[in-house]
Amino acid sequence: MRRLCLIASLLVFAVPAFTQSPKDADRFARWEKEITALEKKQAEHPPEKGGVVFAGSSTIRLWDLSTTFPKATNSGFGGSEIRDVTHFADRIILKHEPRAIVFYAGDNDVKSGRTSLQVKEDFEAFGDFVHKRLPKTKVYFISIKPSIARWSLYDVQTKANDLVKQYCARDERLGYIDVVAAMLGKDGKPDAELFVKDGLHLSAKGYAILNEAVGRVVK
Repeated sequence: MRRLCLIASLLVFAVPAFTQSPKDADRFARWEKEITALEKKQAEHPPEKGGVVFAGSSTIRLWDLSTTFPKATNSGFGGSEIRDVTHFADRIILKHEPRAIVFYAGDNDVKSGRTSLQVKEDFEAFGDFVHKRLPKTKVYFISIKPSIARWSLYDVQTKANDLVKQYCARDERLGYIDVVAAMLGKDGKPDAELFVKDGLHLSAKGYAILNEAVGRVVK
């Protein structure tokens, strides 16, 4: 009997040690090579503390910041969702102690089946994660962009953007940067000139819109 009680006690205390499910471990492991490369690049040219970090998915990764935000750090990694960025935030974002984070993710989340509410909750988790470590850092969420390739998801994206905007309005450390209207043509659909051939990633004209929108609030 005493032996059974001992085994039961060990099991109770062993459970909390598993903070990550095997499924989560597999999910995050696929980014390890790219994250390691980012860490190496940033170690070779360390960003100054108190700067600006751009973080998120391929919209960030492919963004040439050299002209409009030359002192900013690009920590984007392609295909990522909000929860992926949160998972690796300590390694490629928070270690630089930025005064501001320009954030773009949510696009891939909706594509993978995340609901509008989940997108909002995932961004809320990211904001909480940042502010537990860097309470004064400003986090700017760039609205999920309408695109030709994912036009069928526009309604879900719009709802997600609305929920995130409402959330940002409740905390002065958060900011919402809306680029949706600027990316739609006169017919109310995405302007083809703003995208490269895949209809998803941005052309130089598309990035010009982002540069202008972000530049108005991030110096």
